[in-house]
Formats: sequence, structure tokens, C-alpha cells
Amino acid sequence: MAQALRQIGQSTFSSLRIHNYRLDFFGQVISSSGTWMQSIAQAWLVLTLTSSGTALGLVTALQSLPVLLFGPFGGVLADRFAKRKLLIITQSVFGLLALVQGTLVATGVVRLWMVAALAFAFGLTKVIDSPTRQSFVVEMVGEGELKNAVTLFSTLVNMSRIVGPAIAGILITTIGLAPCFILNGLSYGAVVVMLLVMRASELHPAARLSHARGQVIAGLRYVWSTPVLRDVLVMMALIGTLTYEFQVSLPLIAQLTFHGNAASYAVLSASFGVGAVVGGLLTASRKATSFRAVVLAALLFGATALAASVMPTLGLVAVALVAVGFCSINFSAMGNTTLQLASIPEMRGRVMSLWVIAFLGSTTIGGPIIGFIGQHVSPQWALATGGLAALVAGAYGLSALRRRPVPGPGV
Repeated sequence: MAQALRQIGQSTFSSLRIHNYRLDFFGQVISSSGTWMQSIAQAWLVLTLTSSGTALGLVTALQSLPVLLFGPFGGVLADRFAKRKLLIITQSVFGLLALVQGTLVATGVVRLWMVAALAFAFGLTKVIDSPTRQSFVVEMVGEGELKNAVTLFSTLVNMSRIVGPAIAGILITTIGLAPCFILNGLSYGAVVVMLLVMRASELHPAARLSHARGQVIAGLRYVWSTPVLRDVLVMMALIGTLTYEFQVSLPLIAQLTFHGNAASYAVLSASFGVGAVVGGLLTASRKATSFRAVVLAALLFGATALAASVMPTLGLVAVALVAVGFCSINFSAMGNTTLQLASIPEMRGRVMSLWVIAFLGSTTIGGPIIGFIGQHVSPQWALATGGLAALVAGAYGLSALRRRPVPGPGV
């Protein structure tokens, strides 16, 4: 029994044996918690300033608009330049933006347009940071440990979803909003330090893309002509637009449906994170992935989100969100891994930029929609809309499986 448990543990955390990935992972432990603190604080700041779900959706959309507009160009930069150096720059910029926002809140001069402008600047930085970070993972761990590393990172993000909101809830109710932004700004320093001390000789960099015209179009054509890439991205576009809008729907459920406060929102966000951590650890212990597994995860994601939307009390919503988080990380980790393994190395940055657009940039469209539904219909319907979108994505995936009855390895 002990031997079996040891083997499971070694399989689950296998990528952490790699020095550079271990450094990056523990830097992100600190930074991701700070990011979730800021996410909670920013949502509550907008609601405090406006009491408007639509305004919250619009600010969220502004943060993702640059990704939607310029995402493929970020992918080209990720393919052209050394990824570690790009990440040092982007993480430093994130930290500066968070410190500026914290200063504005602390001095009492913050206005909605300032929050919106900083959200847009954060999104511009993410245009470069996200595809670079996604495609840098395989350079740290190699293809053999890619799925484990991607899943562990997703698990880390969702573990931070427990720690960050809990700290944010305490800080907001006892001290105020400003410390959440300031501490987040400082947390990016941990990532920068870890990137600086990595062993460059142990990285596995892809050949850099030379400067040439038409590289964005070439990436789009490559994805469209590769069925598994196209189908996973279509599914993520549907789910990213309407399902992954929890930063809009959950604060509205906490405030408008159950008349709670920032701590209530933190509980809902943390519950989602608990499920995602458990789901991530189980997913990380399995090496194989397939397009069929991605489809099943999308269907379960939609079903659990619908179940959460009909729960009659805050406590029951929190319990249901554990299942939503569990299914969410299965879908995102397997979809991410499938894309990276199915992509040729020189296209990986551009492919992952499209994943980031589908995952984050689509919020530009979905955030205001979910905010409007939550404000003018009901927050539960906002969450249910996301559940239905995931079921539609799963149905699309089933149709794709029928068109491609004999998938290849990793597909």
C-alpha cells in the first residue's frame, strides 16, 4: 500500500523533479495567490464604485480586449524571441501596474475609468505574457512531462484561488482593498527572481522564428488545416466566451442573490479552487490524454455548472462549485496539452496564442453578456448560460469525433 502511494505521488509530481520547472512553480505559488487577491479586490472595487454587473463585465472585457485584438502577434513574438527574457519583462510590468492601482486605491483618488485603463494595460501585457508562458513550459520540461507540468500549473493556479481569495476576504473586511493590489505587485518579484536564476543550459528552446511577413496568417492557416487543433480551439472559444466568466457571475451571485459581502464571494471562489486542486492532482497522475477525454470533460463541465446555477443557498452553491472546479481543470489541462503535443515546435507560440484568445480574449465578448444577464435577468441565469455553452461545446466535440473516428496518438 505504501509503495503504491509512493508511486502515485511520484507520478503526480514528476515534473517537479526538473530544476527549472520547480523554480518556476514555486515562484508562481506566490504570484498566483497575489493575482487572485487582486482579482477579488478589483471585482469588489468595481461593484463598490458602481453597484453594476454590467460595469463589472465591461471592465473584465477591457482586460481581455487586447488579447482578442492582438493575441496572434503575441504568439509571433513568443516564437521569435527568448521566452525567459520576455517573461522577465512582462512579469515586471504586471508588478508595476498592480502597485500603481494599489496606490490609487490607498490614496482614495481611484475612479472607474482608472480601473478600466489599468485593466486594459494589464491585458496588453498579457498579449505577450500568456502565449510565451504557455509555450515556455515544454522548454522547461520536454514533451514527456508536458501534461504533468501543465496540469500541476493549473492546479497551482486553482490552489491560489483558495489562498488568494481567503487572504483578500480578510484584508478587504479588516483593512481595505489597497493591500490586495500592493501585495500582488510585490509578488511578481518572486517570479522574476526564479526566472533569473534558472539554468539556461537545461532548457530545451525551440528554434527561433526569423522575421518575415505573413507569419500570423501562416499560423492561422496551420491551425485551420489541422483538425485536432481547430476542434479544441472551437470548443475553448465557446467555453471561454460564456463559461469561464466566473469572475463576473460569482460576485453577482454573492452580492445580488444572497446579499453577501466580499467574504461571501471569496468562499465561492475558494470552493471552485478546492475542486480544481483535487481534479488537477488526479489529472496530473495520468500521463495520457486524448481529444475524446477533452470532449467528455467539456460535457461534465457544463452539467456541473448547470447544477450549481439552481442551488438555493450560498452554501449549496459553494458545494456545487467544488464539482465545477474539478471538471474545469480537467477540460483546460487536457485541452492545453493536446494543443501543445499536436503542434510543431516552430508553430507552438502562435497556436498557444489562439488558445489564450479563446480562453481569455473571448471574455471581451462574454464578460458584458454574462454581466448583463446577471444584472437584468438573474445571476443564476448567468451561471446557467455558461453551463449551456459548455454542453454545446461538448456536442460539437462529439460531432468532430464522428467525423474523425480513428484518432492518432495524443488526438
